[in-house]
Amino acid sequence: MFRKRLADGARLDLDGVTLRLTVNRRARRISLRIDSKTGEARATAPSLSRLADAVDFARSRRDWIAAQLARRPEPVSLGAGDLISVFGEACHLTPNGRRPRFTASDRDDVQLLIGCGEGEVDSGLVARAIKREALGVFTRRVDHYCAVLNVKAPTVSLSDARTRWGSCAPARAGRPAAIRLSWRLALAPFAVADYVAAHECAHLIEANHGPKFWREVARLVGDHRPHRDWLRAHGPALHAFGR
Repeated sequence: MFRKRLADGARLDLDGVTLRLTVNRRARRISLRIDSKTGEARATAPSLSRLADAVDFARSRRDWIAAQLARRPEPVSLGAGDLISVFGEACHLTPNGRRPRFTASDRDDVQLLIGCGEGEVDSGLVARAIKREALGVFTRRVDHYCAVLNVKAPTVSLSDARTRWGSCAPARAGRPAAIRLSWRLALAPFAVADYVAAHECAHLIEANHGPKFWREVARLVGDHRPHRDWLRAHGPALHAFGR
């Protein structure tokens, strides 16, 4: 029974907090994190035989888990007439149908997101419109940065990853390069989201995070530190959107 409970993907109650166990054979050590979407604590072990150690480690870090959960942002509730920010531009939510799209308003400083629900805002429709906008913006920015770097533009797609804002898979064996970016970056200021796009494009030149890589990033966007600081401070709130 004990062995059965300590299986990859199993959930345990850890003093009122859900602990999910995960096996990642590429992991070098036991690790612990909070899932920003579900609020679960996730303990990862490099093998099935180390899951019991992962549980013990999570128990030893119970105070840390409690502190992280206390800082976790509340889910964002959206209502008719609310303003959200998309790439730094204010958008007024207008639930007048189910065909979400952005359009201009009679104010220069606010655009409309119409068709995001029938009477009440449907967060899924809002997310759909943001994702469509994000893919267009990111594709254009990746094309721009690849032209600066003089490399072939990769395919661009969106993700909803919880632990990384972007990823870059270089071309290999006839497979084109690919960049994936979190659609939630569209909720950040444009410069922050644009930095992540540039960061991943720089990986087409340098796969690591060595000095040459950061020189390429600086060539594209200048000082990256304010953007990274913004993500560290406000990233959890982006994950609370649509939760």
